[in-house]
Amino acid sequence: MTNTEKRPMAQKRIIARNMNNLAFHAVVLFIGFFMLYPMLWMILGSFKPTEELFGTLSLLPKNFTLDNYVRGWRFNGVTSFTTFYINSFIVTGLSTLGAVLMSALTAFGFSRIRFRGSAFWYSCMFLTLMLPYQIVMVPQFVLFSRFGWINTFLPLIVPHWGGGAFFIFMMVQFFRGIPRELDESAMIDGCNKFMVFSRILFPLIKPALITSAIFSFYWRWEDFLGPLLYLNRPRTFTVSLAMRMFADPTSADWGAIFAMGTLSLLPSLIIFFFFQKYIVEGIATTGLKA
Repeated sequence: MTNTEKRPMAQKRIIARNMNNLAFHAVVLFIGFFMLYPMLWMILGSFKPTEELFGTLSLLPKNFTLDNYVRGWRFNGVTSFTTFYINSFIVTGLSTLGAVLMSALTAFGFSRIRFRGSAFWYSCMFLTLMLPYQIVMVPQFVLFSRFGWINTFLPLIVPHWGGGAFFIFMMVQFFRGIPRELDESAMIDGCNKFMVFSRILFPLIKPALITSAIFSFYWRWEDFLGPLLYLNRPRTFTVSLAMRMFADPTSADWGAIFAMGTLSLLPSLIIFFFFQKYIVEGIATTGLKA
């Protein structure tokens, strides 16, 4: 076959490949639009007057307004969403900090320190991933009630300072991928176990730390059941619990609900767009090393 005959065949293969790529992206965009449509409807609906929300199928507002955000942020006039956001950031920030730091320290112990029964205790830790929260919900509530922690943030923060099973598992895989010669070299230079962890190994598991922090932030920020169980005073409510107070079936202000729902998404969206590469890197690396 001559070069002249090969050229049209190569062009046909290129055209076919481009058409396949075009069809694939078209299908993905079509499916993605339907997946994102409810969120787009909420975000754009937050800029519509209340009477326009359910009177048209159009996503774009005909009469643009910010009144929904003003009414929603004021809430009931006594407690505003400023209080709810501060509460959410306190709970989420301290819980995430404790979960990441203690998970890293625990993972270091399982992967770098040899002790009797380490495999057994690691298996017990791993099995807690299969334990539904509903099983421990009642015993925890009774325990925290006896501690006098009801209507405080302590039940929502302190348990996470014991680490998280998923985060420990992920970090163990990272630690196992780091050569032990680094530990031995550091200890020859006079470092103890904690110095090896804090100065040598801790900076090397940055993808796992950031991935754990992102997931912990997501889970704590959107947590509804925990605050519902332990918080009864409106001034201690988090954003997720405050959103529930909007849902009055007789006189719901849907414009304000959409506005505050949009604002409640912002922290998660901002973190995702800035740190999504670390999520992919952390999960992919964990899968390879596991």
